[in-house]
Amino acid sequence: MRSPKAFLRQHREVISYLFWGGMTTLVSWGTYSLFVVVMNSFAAANPVVVANVISWICAVLFAFLTNKLFVFRSDARSLYAVLRELWKFIAARIATGILEIIGVPFLVGIGLGRQVFGIDGMASKVLVSVAVVMLNYVLSKLFIFGNRNSPRENQ
Repeated sequence: MRSPKAFLRQHREVISYLFWGGMTTLVSWGTYSLFVVVMNSFAAANPVVVANVISWICAVLFAFLTNKLFVFRSDARSLYAVLRELWKFIAARIATGILEIIGVPFLVGIGLGRQVFGIDGMASKVLVSVAVVMLNYVLSKLFIFGNRNSPRENQ
């Protein structure tokens, strides 16, 4: 039987990804709440939309930094390499965001609109969310932080 320390060492990356993903969710919810309050105090039009966009940007930037530094431990340090990783990270998050926006209504439309906790379509939302988390991990590991084309890019 393996020790807990050996298990943690073997699965460090996945455990770290899930932990920092949870922290990213808190950043998203916290910044959303903050900006809804701020936008309401200025009587801004569509405070929910504006707060949601700002919270998404904050969450993606937080996720990029934590994934780069703590999860995948990318050694890319040159401005070119970091900006290249950032661009690929944002593009991947936009793509999986579109998948989520399209996927939930699609699954509901084909009959997976079951209620969970009394909320219509939540089963579809959970299924798509799990798929998005897994796809984000794979994209980050294989294409964003794990693919080094030349030694020059890492410096």
